[in-house]
Amino acid sequence: MSIAICPGSFDPMTLGHLNIVRRTAHIFDRVVVLVMYNANKSRPMFSIDERVEMIKRVVWQYENVEVDTYDGLLAEYAKRFESPVIVKGLRAGTDFENEFQMAQINKTINPNLETMFLTSSQKYTFLSSSVVRELASYGADLSEFLPREIIDEVLTKAQGGK
Repeated sequence: MSIAICPGSFDPMTLGHLNIVRRTAHIFDRVVVLVMYNANKSRPMFSIDERVEMIKRVVWQYENVEVDTYDGLLAEYAKRFESPVIVKGLRAGTDFENEFQMAQINKTINPNLETMFLTSSQKYTFLSSSVVRELASYGADLSEFLPREIIDEVLTKAQGGK
């Protein structure tokens, strides 16, 4: 059984993230969307549990996709599986440099771990969770950026609601 892990902070999950997960689900037998804590990002909008719950609502229709969370090293998490593949979406050249470096580090920690890069669909090359959070803070229309299942929740949270 082929297993892919799609890691990220997903704060929140964007249509760009969903596009990568959907495409990965067509390639692999099993896909784990792994919500991870990112020490480089201060003050997340949503807690890990909130992100997991929102992603589950978004990916429910994909039978081979599950959602998990982990607060350690990705390469260590991947040791739970036989021959896992990390799938990362790339938007631009700077993404490649960062992700290539991480792939090499992950491979050093876990020699059985492979990384596969999927280029972002053109319409999502500019999209990031941080851009969505900023737009949401102004009450912008997020229908081109977020799955419809979570738009209201993101807008509410961004404007000070719970």
